[in-house]
Amino acid sequence: MEIKDLDFTSKKVLLRVDFNVPLDKEHNITDDTRIKEAIPTIRYILNQKDTSVILMSHLGRPLKKLLPDGSIDSTSFSLMNIVPRLTELLETKIHFALDCIGEDARVKADNLKAREILLLENTRFHPEEEKGDANFSHELANLGDIYINDAFGAAHRAHASTCIIARFFTTDKKAFGFLMEKELLNAKRLQDNPERPYTAIVGGAKVSDKILLLKKMISNVDNIIIGGGMAYTFFKALGYEVGNSLVEEERIETAKEILEEAKGKIQLLLPVDSIIADSFNNEANSKIVDNDNIPKGWMGLDIGPKAIIEFTNLIESSRSVLWNGPMGVFEMSSFAKGTKSIANAVVMATDKGAFTLIGGGDSAAAIHELGLSDKVSFVSTGGGAMLELLEGKELPGVKAITDM
Repeated sequence: MEIKDLDFTSKKVLLRVDFNVPLDKEHNITDDTRIKEAIPTIRYILNQKDTSVILMSHLGRPLKKLLPDGSIDSTSFSLMNIVPRLTELLETKIHFALDCIGEDARVKADNLKAREILLLENTRFHPEEEKGDANFSHELANLGDIYINDAFGAAHRAHASTCIIARFFTTDKKAFGFLMEKELLNAKRLQDNPERPYTAIVGGAKVSDKILLLKKMISNVDNIIIGGGMAYTFFKALGYEVGNSLVEEERIETAKEILEEAKGKIQLLLPVDSIIADSFNNEANSKIVDNDNIPKGWMGLDIGPKAIIEFTNLIESSRSVLWNGPMGVFEMSSFAKGTKSIANAVVMATDKGAFTLIGGGDSAAAIHELGLSDKVSFVSTGGGAMLELLEGKELPGVKAITDM
């Protein structure tokens, strides 16, 4: 069922959101995109008759980053850090539970009045969350009457609050939120019958992170552009000298297979040239070279001007565009031009009528940082989830709602 088909009257609604946002050392939010994207669903539910909302989310991986004494860093990973911004966006008081289960959560959920909001503490403070524990899921489920999943960024995880919890709600008591619906609908535009030519821009550091996507793309797209650190594994596979550039030695054969499989089927473009540096540093000495012979002691950190022109021309002539992964080390200003140029090319393609999807992760961070997110068709909130969806995988968080 869709969220608009549910009867929310006098119900407590358990809403799984994705408030896994970046924080600085002072625990201030540095990018609130995911919080903003959850607001329409929260407001819609609150506007139903006598309805209240109980928000669940994770934040980081606290059990992987324990304090020296073995305890959880409950300050750095607390969802209490989210409360000020959420309060500001919703212009209402946010009640906060000190845990996501247990007495405090139960009492506060029971006492929640119509049009009030309760935010539960980080679900990942409990190992049962990532294990998908049924008892833990049941305890969460008991806090509400209806379950809504709007956490697309965590939909590829079969965790308790994103997947297993749905088992405890009947089909008329569970649905996707508006963000989940939007993410799935936009992905479908590229999966089913994309306008052509369809170009996929794939960057980032590692081939291993994108292997399945690249293999899937060969049978689905017209063009693949490869940039970022992963390009140098492909150059190594072609027998080129890449100096100290990032190379996944164990993926060289995979790169060869992808290059061979693409032959005669699609156009696969690697950057003609690179901006190289003599160290991994924003102030390093740098120069532009063709990628068939990068000197020893130097490393490729961004695509070069000839690659920018070639990639831009192809992107702007496309009717469908997927972008996942930066073209260089865009966090360093000296090596950000390639990523900025690709972002601008995607914007230009959008202006010309193309459907353009930014596949979450670093690409989304770049497009937001450049202030261009409203100039492309859609920016996904889930890097890993969108990647797996476009690879053709079934997402556990989606299946949990759609399997009736």
